[in-house]
Amino acid sequence: MATQAPTMLDLPPGPRQPRYAQALQWVMRPQEFVVRQRERFGDVFTLEFIDGQPLVFLSDPEDIRTVFTGSAEVMHAGEANKVLAPILGSRSILLLDEAEHLRQRRLLLPPFHGERMLRYEAIMAEAAERELATWQEGETIEMLPRMQALTLEVIMRAVFGIEDGLEMERLRTLLRTMLQATTDMRQMALSLIMGPESERLQQRLRKVLDPVDAELYRVIAEHRDAPDLEAREDILSMLLLARDEDGEPMTDLELRDELMTLLLAGHETTASSLSWAFEQMTHQPQTLERLTEELRAGGGDEPYAEAVIQETMRLRPVLPIVIRLLKEPITVGQGRFRLPAGTRVAPAIILVHLRDDIYPDPYEFRPERFIETPPGTYTWIPFGGGMRRCVGSAFAQFEMRAVLRAVLTNFDIESDGGPER
Repeated sequence: MATQAPTMLDLPPGPRQPRYAQALQWVMRPQEFVVRQRERFGDVFTLEFIDGQPLVFLSDPEDIRTVFTGSAEVMHAGEANKVLAPILGSRSILLLDEAEHLRQRRLLLPPFHGERMLRYEAIMAEAAERELATWQEGETIEMLPRMQALTLEVIMRAVFGIEDGLEMERLRTLLRTMLQATTDMRQMALSLIMGPESERLQQRLRKVLDPVDAELYRVIAEHRDAPDLEAREDILSMLLLARDEDGEPMTDLELRDELMTLLLAGHETTASSLSWAFEQMTHQPQTLERLTEELRAGGGDEPYAEAVIQETMRLRPVLPIVIRLLKEPITVGQGRFRLPAGTRVAPAIILVHLRDDIYPDPYEFRPERFIETPPGTYTWIPFGGGMRRCVGSAFAQFEMRAVLRAVLTNFDIESDGGPER
């Protein structure tokens, strides 16, 4: 049953700027924008920029707990994520709720756990070594495009099982074009302002998505017909073999949408996190030295590397927010606000991670804080939480560790003298 969206009068306070202005500020400088709102309104406030509908931001860990432990029947993430449908597709796990979401999650989880991760870690290390073979001692390297190329290769090998050759180059070219278009800030602002049903937006997206879709369906068909399908270890092959409780496989549409989700969730985010981590460490020699010593010593136990990754994800989380659509009322803000059914709530990951009562000097890059205190369930949430936690979280962290290890055991790196970003 559809639930009527509440108006701003029913919700916690927030800025009275036009939604267009709010959307642009969110796209251009999301962290600064929401930090200003928390300073003004407190831990609970309302913004209005996605489809012109209100969105209640939450940054108290107790409110985060309420949302993440809430019933799947009450907290609808799929319905709240409909703005992503033109790109990801209607059958992406991010667009599903309740029984449909649970079915899809059960089908997706096996490739991302246990011994499978050790296989992917080897692929990650091999891809990193190939990338490093192109580096020259003494040269200046712009890390972000190098990390983007590396993470894209990892996806092509681990997800699609594609090795070197014309097929990889064709897919690489198509994916780069799509990724550049779908992560373009102007495109993001347009989608927030116009809404996912906009005909103009649909036309712009289809221009870059149609060639990728054709290639994805071709790869799916090729994998399905492969005589050695059951022996393959790539993620697509395992998804083709997966069956739900009724013995039914994923449809081609479901496979396409999940592949698109993995591509967009596992490429740009990991690449930007790695690039940012390297940049931070070149401005903090003591951090870089400690991590390099640990990685070069080997031995398998790498607590400081884990802390570096955790601190990077705290300051550069995969998602700035996650969204739920309430199907029943809930109370937040230590009892001050009763949010009606139909409200969209946003556990604000970036705001929780910048709370100075949890993380002293929250803007400082200080991995030691996670050596001293392990991450909290509702205070370190870069991959979301509860039953909607990102299924690829372990994959992303394995990849970051593999790349850090490869770079710092082969090279000494330093800043090129440019400003910190």
